[in-house]
Amino acid sequence: MAENNEFIREVDEEYRRERILQVWRRYSSVIIAVVVLVVAGVAGWRYWQAQQLAAAEAASVRYDEANHLARDGKVTEADKVFTDLETQGPAGYRVLSRFRSAAETAKADPAKGATEFDALAGDTALGDGLRDLARLRAALIRMDGKTPDAALTNLQGLAAASPYRHTAREMLGLASLRKGDYDEASRWFDQIVADPDTPRSLRERIEVYAAIVAGGPVTVTEAKPEAAAPPPPTVR
Repeated sequence: MAENNEFIREVDEEYRRERILQVWRRYSSVIIAVVVLVVAGVAGWRYWQAQQLAAAEAASVRYDEANHLARDGKVTEADKVFTDLETQGPAGYRVLSRFRSAAETAKADPAKGATEFDALAGDTALGDGLRDLARLRAALIRMDGKTPDAALTNLQGLAAASPYRHTAREMLGLASLRKGDYDEASRWFDQIVADPDTPRSLRERIEVYAAIVAGGPVTVTEAKPEAAAPPPPTVR
């Protein structure tokens, strides 16, 4: 009985080997091609990763160079590097360079800088967070310009549910204080206090703002000059 079992096992093994050889003879070229493609694909992926890393490192060096040029007052040279990165750098550095370029432009020409931030805010290829940040930067620039009402409208939109709602609400509250609208200022400051995600540093500033609001508008009256005292009598 044991000999029969051993014979059956050997027959099964021989049958499996024969089937494997048949498959190999029929599909060997296909199998080899698939293996070559997999190896080539992995090698290509590794090469692409290495190229991306090298490009990111080179862009990082150039971005730091542009920042140093801007700090040294060499704005023209810095703008050239930022422009090159915007068009030729990796995706992340292209966006970062556009933001930095707009910020540098706003220092010399606020209106032009705000327009560059508008272009970023309208770029649908960017994520919502980056577009909201660009919208916030443009509004902050215009608050002290000739069109503050448009800036305040944008800030009101950001104050609803944007990640930058805390800054937007603070700016809206301060703008209301500047106009003497203490009720409106209090409304924005109350929203900041009620938001559980408000940063601690902002909560500390709100205490100062709340004290100003509680004091209300201050009326300054001009003191009337006292009547001049009569001259002393002349002693003869």
